Amino acid sequence: MAFVDQARIEVQAGNGGKGCESHYSDKYTRFPICNGGDGGRGANIVFVADRNLHTLLDYRFQQHYVGERGGHASSNNKTGKRGEDCILRVPVGTVLWDFETELLIRDLKEHGDSVIVALGGEGGRGNNHNKTVLPPHEGEKRTIRLELKIIADVGLIGFPNAGKSTLICAISKVRSKIANYPFTTRAPILGIVKDEENEDHNFVVADLPGLIEGAHEGKGLGHQFLKHAERTKILVHVIDMSGSEGRDPVDDYHQICEELDLYSEELLQKHRILVANKMDLPDAKKNLTRFKRKVSKDIIAISAKDKEGLDKLVAKMRSLL
Repeated sequence: MAFVDQARIEVQAGNGGKGCESHYSDKYTRFPICNGGDGGRGANIVFVADRNLHTLLDYRFQQHYVGERGGHASSNNKTGKRGEDCILRVPVGTVLWDFETELLIRDLKEHGDSVIVALGGEGGRGNNHNKTVLPPHEGEKRTIRLELKIIADVGLIGFPNAGKSTLICAISKVRSKIANYPFTTRAPILGIVKDEENEDHNFVVADLPGLIEGAHEGKGLGHQFLKHAERTKILVHVIDMSGSEGRDPVDDYHQICEELDLYSEELLQKHRILVANKMDLPDAKKNLTRFKRKVSKDIIAISAKDKEGLDKLVAKMRSLL
């Protein structure tokens, strides 16, 4: 299934049903009695967060939603049936925006969170109130922008080809696409790191698309990546310590920190684990020694490819979580 994290749809709540104009008379009544009922209210448009959904793909194919009209009233003061609400289910972590005003409607962070985005029209009034029939109201119309920010415990960050995809494959059951070219990962990939002894210690790791310089301005996959990183509890900063792409690990570290800071101070303040990856390659040990002199931070040395040092890394993730 394709991962889609943005969509725009148009919604219209149901129109109200018509009120009834009716009169009752019999041989005992001198004047006819008004007994027309009210029309039913139209259906609301409601968004509900569902943990079983993981993409906004469906909303790319269907972009118009109309709620059910309220039922028409009838005589004997019978009210029309209310329109059944139109329920639109979205993944947990979906943010709803009003497209016209750019105002936030609701951030659906938990399973079952819901919000009415368009109210159904009120039904028309029957003549049993004031002998005058009033017309029904139309349902609200809105254009909604949907934005999905995945919710994960741990987010893997780093430049392209730092080995994030290999790492998530090594510590979880997920099978991410791996290749030696930039942006192999073009959308977030989630994996579950399990604890065989205690399921309560399981946690979710997100392999996020690689950053490049200028990501905070939207270059590369910048904004797509950074908005997902906001949701994670901790960040694992994966650095190619071998310099196999012709990059300097120290420069990589400082550039990533700068991109996080320029995008959001909150991102920079998140708990972060530094990881020196590709320690199985030449020059990695020499570069790590120089890195420790330049950057006074704790760093965990691993080889995701050879699965070395991963137990220590996973233990560190669990302790922070």
